[in-house]
Amino acid sequence: MASKRINKENKTLKILGPVADDMFHWQATIMGPSDSPFAGGVFLVSIHFPPDYPFKPPKVAFRTKVFHPNINSNGSICLDILKEQWSPALTISKVIYSCPC
Repeated sequence: MASKRINKENKTLKILGPVADDMFHWQATIMGPSDSPFAGGVFLVSIHFPPDYPFKPPKVAFRTKVFHPNINSNGSICLDILKEQWSPALTISKVIYSCPC
């Protein structure tokens, strides 16, 4: 089930995708919004899908150093939809667009 859902999401997104051939480990590139302090920045994000995805949230972390109150020094994101507010209806694109950058 997890592989099927991950493959479906991979086909709809162009800003991210699997690392090598590992469908459970993706990397995303987020461009800093032009109207923000992150303008001009390019931020790499690592995404690890659990075997029971989409019933459990992916682990998402910035690999590029980001100074933001919702991102800790390890790059982990404090985002409720990645924890207690996760829903199988959410997609990885919704997670990426919710990232605080």
